[in-house]
Amino acid sequence: MDDLKSLTTIISRDFEIEDLSSEALLRERLVQAFAYLLDNDISKMMNILYRTDVNEDKLKKLLISNSELPSAEVIADAYLARQKEKIETRKKYSR
Repeated sequence: MDDLKSLTTIISRDFEIEDLSSEALLRERLVQAFAYLLDNDISKMMNILYRTDVNEDKLKKLLISNSELPSAEVIADAYLARQKEKIETRKKYSR
């Protein structure tokens, strides 16, 4: 649960997301947020992905290889994976 708290804290810098009870609920909220941004504010979405350091080439490949899924889901998963990587890196070097 500590990782979920850390994840929520990091993500709340980019999105208005309160403490959630599960990672599945967090993912659902992120999918909704990215769907909104795709439809209404792509530049803000790109800015968030850039600041988060989501690899653009990797994201393009994910979008192509997962074309059967909504783009918002693929983007949210890539964003979530990158945030998890950051948490693991911080844990590794804080010891």
